[in-house]
Amino acid sequence: MIIIALYLVFITWWGLRHGKSKDAGSYFLAGRTMPWWVVGLSLFAASISSTTLIGQSADAYHTGIAVFNYNLTGGVIVMVFFAIFLLPLYIKSGIFTIPEFLEKRYDKRSRFYFSAISIVGNVFLDAAGAMYAAALIIKLIFPSADLGLIICIFALLAASYTIPGGLSSAISAELIQAVILIAGSVILTAVCFLSGGGEYIAGLMSDGDVSMKLVRPMDDPATPWLGLFIGMPISGLYFWANNQTLVQRVLSAKSVNEGRKGVMFCGFLTLLTLFIIIFPGVMARHFFPGIDNPDMVYPMMVMKLLPAGLLGVLLSAMLAALMSTLSAILNSASTLFTMDFYAQMKPGADSRTLVRTGKIATVVILVIAALWAPNISRFDSLLKYYQEMISYIAPPVVAAFLTGIFSRRTNADGAFAGLISGLVLAVILLFFREDIFGDLHFLFMIPILFLFSILVICLVSLKSPAPGQDRLENTVFSFKDFREEGRQMRGTPLWNNYRVWGTALVIVSLLLLVVFS
Repeated sequence: MIIIALYLVFITWWGLRHGKSKDAGSYFLAGRTMPWWVVGLSLFAASISSTTLIGQSADAYHTGIAVFNYNLTGGVIVMVFFAIFLLPLYIKSGIFTIPEFLEKRYDKRSRFYFSAISIVGNVFLDAAGAMYAAALIIKLIFPSADLGLIICIFALLAASYTIPGGLSSAISAELIQAVILIAGSVILTAVCFLSGGGEYIAGLMSDGDVSMKLVRPMDDPATPWLGLFIGMPISGLYFWANNQTLVQRVLSAKSVNEGRKGVMFCGFLTLLTLFIIIFPGVMARHFFPGIDNPDMVYPMMVMKLLPAGLLGVLLSAMLAALMSTLSAILNSASTLFTMDFYAQMKPGADSRTLVRTGKIATVVILVIAALWAPNISRFDSLLKYYQEMISYIAPPVVAAFLTGIFSRRTNADGAFAGLISGLVLAVILLFFREDIFGDLHFLFMIPILFLFSILVICLVSLKSPAPGQDRLENTVFSFKDFREEGRQMRGTPLWNNYRVWGTALVIVSLLLLVVFS
């Protein structure tokens, strides 16, 4: 209890001490001065959300290590693609928000649509999920505590440094939280292995148990193998390349190269989640067979396997992950509202007004998320709640981004038609999927929505005028520039070459798929 209290006091003080809010650039993007290692650590801390720490360990408990594919084919490999092809355009275009990129490439209609969708997702999926997960942890210590009260207290703690200091406060806190999270998770994994979990894992592997396989049969209820390659990368692109919460950290990089290396660094850290989150979830079967609530798997391991002292460190690590996620979400959602809506309605607003508006937006978003968070208990698990919702939201958005970046002919009318028609089809499938496709896995819904949206975008674009040259400046990928960059990088030290980092990440990812297939 003392360790947790000291941690919460320290992280609040640390975040406030490093806040910047003198202008919009400082408040929303930390002045665009962050080096690669800061970008990578903050990106990792923000990505280890409630669905990762608690949701993935819960899924590993029930279905095995296949849930790691969300971090592999839907994570690490997607990060490499993002860093090479998309990130340079984001930074060169000078955007504050990802929806702003859609306006530069298309028009305001696409920007407003995606910004609204992103804010709704931030509030009802990300922020509410983080607060709900934190409440589960606290209820282990105080079982009689009211869920709603815990959520309110946790929300106030995260807001106490995020609202005054902006992105700089969030990133500074995330650096500490990333270190605590990694160290704490390594400790828990070591305890699990030394307490008999290692022998349990070895036994499963020697028996060829399906729970230790990443590549599963097509009829597997958790992750059919085809879904790894046609479903997860699309939802992964939405999470890593179109998600304001995460991409905002990359936009804070002081250069394109620093941003790219930061993403690659986060990729290597994400590979560790197989050993420090997924494996412990599988080993929990050995220690606690028959857990009713899957979301309690990771918190129960912490409470039951660790002695006093270490218990405080691990609970702090879990709260660190959830606080960093929540602070990231609050800052990104307020950025979306301020820059994509308020600044458009009040084009003459100065930086101080924009910062003040962002702070007010943060409070409103926090209150709505806190009110919704207790309702998440109605769903089967955090992971299922999150992934299934993303499978409907993501495909039309990813289709609009990819066609815009890799096709010079795609225009504003096509993009907006694809976004709206994709949303309509997603709503129909959300309510009538079983009537139309039976028990088809939700991972196969993703490519259906994706291809449908691309078809609409292309057909409508071809029936209307091509976009002007101003819409293609710093928004469309150029193979000529890519080849020229390759020539300039010859002789660059390996440690400073992002392509070497990316190649290494892809090779390691493929090796893991082979070893655990």
